[in-house]
Amino acid sequence: MTRTRIEGLLAAFPKLMNTGKQHTFVETESVRYVYQPMEKLYMVLITTKNSNILEDLETLRLFSRVIPEYCRALEENEISEHCFDLIFAFDEIVALGYRENVNLAQIRTFTEMDSHEEKVFRAVRETQEREAKAEMRRKAKELQQARRDAERQGKKAPGFGGFGSSTVSGGSTTSMITETIIDTDKPKVAPAPARPSGPSKALKLGAKGKEVDNFVDKLKSEGENIISSNMGKRTSEATKVHAPPINMESVHMKIEEKITLTCGRDGGLQNMELHGMIMLRISDDKFGRIRLHVENEDKKGVQLQTHPNVDKKLFTAESLIGLKNPEKSFPVNSDVGVLKWRLQTTEESFIPLTINCWPSESGNGCDVNIEYELQEDNLELNDVIITIPLPSGVGAPVIGEIDGEYRHDSRRNTLEWCLPVIDAKNKSGSLEFSIAGQPNDFFPVQVSFISKKNYCNIQVTKVTQVDGNSPVRFSTETTFLVDKYEIL
Repeated sequence: MTRTRIEGLLAAFPKLMNTGKQHTFVETESVRYVYQPMEKLYMVLITTKNSNILEDLETLRLFSRVIPEYCRALEENEISEHCFDLIFAFDEIVALGYRENVNLAQIRTFTEMDSHEEKVFRAVRETQEREAKAEMRRKAKELQQARRDAERQGKKAPGFGGFGSSTVSGGSTTSMITETIIDTDKPKVAPAPARPSGPSKALKLGAKGKEVDNFVDKLKSEGENIISSNMGKRTSEATKVHAPPINMESVHMKIEEKITLTCGRDGGLQNMELHGMIMLRISDDKFGRIRLHVENEDKKGVQLQTHPNVDKKLFTAESLIGLKNPEKSFPVNSDVGVLKWRLQTTEESFIPLTINCWPSESGNGCDVNIEYELQEDNLELNDVIITIPLPSGVGAPVIGEIDGEYRHDSRRNTLEWCLPVIDAKNKSGSLEFSIAGQPNDFFPVQVSFISKKNYCNIQVTKVTQVDGNSPVRFSTETTFLVDKYEIL
């Protein structure tokens, strides 16, 4: 059929349709129109006159059930916005003019193109990366042992420094790989390609080892393809890399906290664990010998731990972070973890943002009421997304009242409640919607957010030089992220 022929048939349909009658089809000399009203629109199926009308009606019903999977409202602009998604789904129903024997669940599976082989491949890749990191730590321990043996025998240790400096001797550079003491708990990604060879500094505290790069390069040489793996939960979207502040000084601190929280749907905190760290970055070597003045106003009982190369007595007595050997300098152009802390509790009053979800069965399905309340008034949560799972194959939810905005993801069968900011001025809100299903269908509820204020209220208030105690200008970047936040 030519395009002109199809356009002519569609143009003739409104004129042939009998208004006020219950018929769902109309015939001409050559074709039959089978149609179904859908609010202000019509779903039209054009067939030959000798086609089985019962099968055509069943096909038409399947078409009409597919549309709510992708469109929140049956309106022209919504249809146009998701036109390609609909075309791909329609193509699974009818191929070359003939109906395929599929149902709605199969259509959803086909369009998602979920691959078991891809999951297996990524799992194998993650295992290889873990083994590479284990190999890196083993070799680092061997090199440290070699250093200790050399010192006991009175020989000069080959290029070892307090924080991992390098020594050049005879035109060659020998670098010491220092074992990573502080784990920055970053998302798992495939290692970057190895940098060009040449004189380089040894690994700094809190940084990843080059042994991973070498191991992966060997895999590449054997024909393996290295791909980035992002198999984490949806809440890890909050761990995206954020651009550094524009006014980044020569001395820059990054204060990062991550929270893992699990609550019961009927109340009660099952577990809450928070990990925080101060990362120091110095971009000018004249500021290498400094001390950080830390102000700890936390009253929740966090456990603090300094790096082994930091003077612990000085920190305990005066809340100052400095090296045990004041003559040495912090490494330059490298993120160095100097202080970390941990909080684990089951005390409900420590929950930063409470979520209360009440699904109640009604005659047509479930009425769901969900509300949030900010318990820590000093926090300001940005880009908050509360994700509620929905039953599959029942279409879009009917939204009643809502504070903020929402998104219905028909492919993942979720409803995302989006709130730009939650703070002391906007500390509570609610959402009401109705949809077919059972109360258990709407759990677990997941929450993600990001904040520029940390939870434990630990800050660096001043930076001074070791010699002369003169103040040094510095900048601070604070981030409070969600690792996992679930209501089960």
